Amino acid sequence: MADITAAMVQELREATNVGMMECKRALTEAGGDKDKAIKILRERGMAIAVKKASRTANQGMIAAATSDDGKTAALLEINCETDFAAKNETFQAFVSQLSKKALGMADNTITEAAKSEVATMVAAIGENIVARRNLNYTLTGTGLLATYIHLGGKIGVIIEMGCTKPETAANPVFKELAKDITLHVAACSPQHLVRTEVPAATVAAEREIYAKQVTNKPPQIIDKIVDGKMGKFYGQVCLIEQPFVKEPAITIAKLLEAKGKELGDTLTINRFARYLRGE
Repeated sequence: MADITAAMVQELREATNVGMMECKRALTEAGGDKDKAIKILRERGMAIAVKKASRTANQGMIAAATSDDGKTAALLEINCETDFAAKNETFQAFVSQLSKKALGMADNTITEAAKSEVATMVAAIGENIVARRNLNYTLTGTGLLATYIHLGGKIGVIIEMGCTKPETAANPVFKELAKDITLHVAACSPQHLVRTEVPAATVAAEREIYAKQVTNKPPQIIDKIVDGKMGKFYGQVCLIEQPFVKEPAITIAKLLEAKGKELGDTLTINRFARYLRGE
């Protein structure tokens, strides 16, 4: 039997884009002959991924999964070439399976972790597939995790809601609030949670733009005008300051305050993320 070295496996992997273990098996079966190993992989429909790797994969879907105990949630994006493939039941089941695999997985490690599964699916549907990104949340403290998938997988949202009482976390009112906020994030695309998260460079650039818009005003009121414009800017980009999509007369902050009074608790949004397919 030929001695299959790590270098041989790596070379075959680079030539075929197939997982390390599959490359090693093929080389072992081929007695160490690279060309024969490539033929074996092609016959198995795995090396097809190489031929299609240069195609653009900007379709696909975003999926989410939550652990049985509700303490871990994952969001991920899997891309393919066409909308036709994205609507394929086999592809959708594949993405759902990967979303469960992503639970507890470090952020943005799905590309490497799912190489073998991706290669198999490429062979099955005949399109290039990219396991693009993943995000994992683990509940910190008292509260709950919520996810939402919109437009058949075009948009995905994950949030962590906080409260101070365990009974609040189990209350249907709190759960409905979390659902409403995921819907809001999907619809309104906030970039930050609060003002302090907006990069200083962004704030400075916005202030400069607004100041130039009012150079014809008296110098003593320019700063006040700019502050007013910045308030509107924060109301666009910061989740906590955005008008609630279902009731624009109140902000998300006011919504949290109102629901907190109803539940006799202090409610917070600890963090959130929004995926847009192909962004």
